Amino acid sequence: MEMKRDVVLDVNEKPGFWQWIGLSLQHMFSMFGSTVLVPLLVGLNPGIALFSSGVGTLLHILITKRQIPAYMGSSFAFIIPMVALMKTTGYPGVATGVISVGIVYLIVAAIVGFIGTEWIEKLLPPIVVGPIIMVIGLSLSGSAAQSATLLNGKYDIRVFLVAMVTLGVTIFFNMYLRGFLGLIPILLGIITGYLLAIVVGLVDLKPVADAAWFALPKFDIPFVDYTPIMHWGAVLVMAPIALVTITEHLGHLMVLDNLTGRDYIKNPGLHRTLAGDGAASLFAGLVGGPSVTSYGENIGVMAITKVHSVYVLIGAAIFAILFSFVGKLSAVIQSIPGAVTGGVSFLLFGVIAASGLRIIVENKLDFNLKRNLMITSSVLVIGIGNAYLQTGHGNNIVQFSGVAIATVLGIVLNLILPEKAASEK
Repeated sequence: MEMKRDVVLDVNEKPGFWQWIGLSLQHMFSMFGSTVLVPLLVGLNPGIALFSSGVGTLLHILITKRQIPAYMGSSFAFIIPMVALMKTTGYPGVATGVISVGIVYLIVAAIVGFIGTEWIEKLLPPIVVGPIIMVIGLSLSGSAAQSATLLNGKYDIRVFLVAMVTLGVTIFFNMYLRGFLGLIPILLGIITGYLLAIVVGLVDLKPVADAAWFALPKFDIPFVDYTPIMHWGAVLVMAPIALVTITEHLGHLMVLDNLTGRDYIKNPGLHRTLAGDGAASLFAGLVGGPSVTSYGENIGVMAITKVHSVYVLIGAAIFAILFSFVGKLSAVIQSIPGAVTGGVSFLLFGVIAASGLRIIVENKLDFNLKRNLMITSSVLVIGIGNAYLQTGHGNNIVQFSGVAIATVLGIVLNLILPEKAASEK
């Protein structure tokens, strides 16, 4: 696959110093809301989640030989089992589960490194890849819409207006600004939306005023802070879900392949990308954070700005680490309301979905063929509607997301359906 030329900064290109700062802050702001939301829902330390996401990103970039511009943020796939574990085993059980997730990734990476990746190309042709990428973007649309309409579970017109203004100004900045400002439309959109949210009363600034300038996050380190106990129940609950997030990992790689004009499954290799994810989750579990995964929000930022530089992601990771120790800055970012993040997410998630549509168009897939129509329609509706599979009971629930089910279904249909239906022969 040839490198795409319509980019502002390619993967290995470095931006100027001030440009670097602005672009990295833009990525950090884009992922921040989701990354700290997961620990808040589970009962973990948001500062540690931010710290581990930054270190995890640096580990991923190091292991993938600085070839993949990906940001590692808190994974939503493990929220249900982590909440259950916090009520029974507390953090030691969660830590065991998160560490087991990292180990599963490393085991799968070793297997892939041994047997190669040629089989993946057969399983994931454009007719499967295109719809799956669309699902990855559109399946997130519901959460974006909720953030952009609800306040404490109830509809609030102020939230909707702030979200629409944030979306509108972000689109305006992206279309009409030039030079450096034209490269940071998402950051400018977030700032504008945040200021409007303050005006209409959606932001509580008291936590910002009360926060200390320097705040050392409380690291919950298993086997140091706690008596070493292997919680096998936590392993059985969380480790299988890693197989689900691995399919989502493949989906994000497909998006990045299309975005950057590369084939990351071949170079640096799927075994390295999986090992990068595994090492990031392993580190998160060891310091008190949730499992991490590559973030669609940051992929959306790259698609909009056409800045694919891995150095920008390195900068975002460093800022995340630094901000986890700066109490007031962390408090400011945590005070950004869902109305603002929801408005920006409309654009970010939509761009990912459009990347899938682009694959379908560029490969000139014929939807007069029933085979293509059956695969695409099934994948889209199951994935976007999140027709999930849930097994187990009590604290041992394992849930396979609609994205994972749609991915498996697309692969299976592609393998078993004939090139033409009986009526087309």
